[in-house]
Amino acid sequence: MSGVIRFEEMRTILAGRNRFYSARLRSGVSFAELPFTTKQELVDDQAEHPPFGTNLTYPVEKYVRIHQTSGTAGKPILWLDTKESWEWWLRCWEQVFTGAGVSEADRVYVAFSFGPFIGFWAAFEAAQRMGAMVISGGGQSTEQRLRALFDREATVLVCTPTYALRLADTAGQHGLDLSRGPVRITVHAGEPGASIPETRRRIQESFGAKTFDHAGMTEVGAYGFECEAQSGLHINEDEFIAEIIDPETLAPAGEGNKGELVLTNLGRVGMPLIRYRTGDLAVIAREQCTCGRRWARLIGGVLGRADDMITIRGINVFPSAVENIVRRHPQIVEFAIEVHREREMRELRLKVEVDGVADGIVERLGEDIHNDLRVRATIERVEIGSLPRFELKARRLRLVD
Repeated sequence: MSGVIRFEEMRTILAGRNRFYSARLRSGVSFAELPFTTKQELVDDQAEHPPFGTNLTYPVEKYVRIHQTSGTAGKPILWLDTKESWEWWLRCWEQVFTGAGVSEADRVYVAFSFGPFIGFWAAFEAAQRMGAMVISGGGQSTEQRLRALFDREATVLVCTPTYALRLADTAGQHGLDLSRGPVRITVHAGEPGASIPETRRRIQESFGAKTFDHAGMTEVGAYGFECEAQSGLHINEDEFIAEIIDPETLAPAGEGNKGELVLTNLGRVGMPLIRYRTGDLAVIAREQCTCGRRWARLIGGVLGRADDMITIRGINVFPSAVENIVRRHPQIVEFAIEVHREREMRELRLKVEVDGVADGIVERLGEDIHNDLRVRATIERVEIGSLPRFELKARRLRLVD
């Protein structure tokens, strides 16, 4: 069944029941003519109609799960799921695991705090539903999680890319060789790091495993995953309608052009999103993948967020591009990006933790950034352990105006 047909079925259910969308879904208006939904609208709706807003299709008693967005870009949004929509979440995550080659024979370790952020809740339950042994990493220190990976003989690690590198760094400090450990697959989400070539390379070398990216959002669902071919993130078009628009004009960006990803989920009728502007930038391709899937792919994964782009002396720079350069240098354990104004111009500053002797690394990093991005950056070496560490989404960019 095509996405548009499923959408029309959902439209029939929402009309008259869902206060947030009823007026927008007036009859006679085609899908492409419907207005976009923005995150600010959702924030405002929940502020005006606390605690859950008006985007509810059923009475509150029908819902069985409450989660919230991470709040990295402002006030967290609460999101509710019915029993049916939570089952839909799990089916979407099963696609993520299947694409990465995870099977019921695996032991899946989920390094996640299990707090109110939806994070990897669905990953945990989806792996269990597939028949795999699932190991919780909640309420443990990084050292305890490392020991659990070995002691429980976990074959799959699920966490953010940043946290995978933190595990690898801590393992090195304790004399543990992760590349000789049991993990054969790592699956990541929460930030675009696993699609950044140098970050992926470092994770794979550290664990001796194959690394897979995944894309999802609390309010949207688990919409993207990698297959064994790793030629971009497949969009699960059985469950989502994907569009790419120019974020300035809102016109279709066209295949092969970078634009903002817009998503409509088809299995979350209780609290849906229709033509939702994700804020994520991507390039879409629709030719068949070598794996045989015909679903659209995001080439290079999520390339960054529209609101994360910084302009340094007239040149647009994304934090993911800076990370790809930093990760080439294995001596750099952690880093932070600061942007400050000097004589009305924005300047780039990096703070880096370097393990061992610097050996000219600060100078080489500055040269790499200039050669690749055509901007100059001030590089400051700081004490090991002085920069923040992250379990969920990393927040390495800070504007200092």
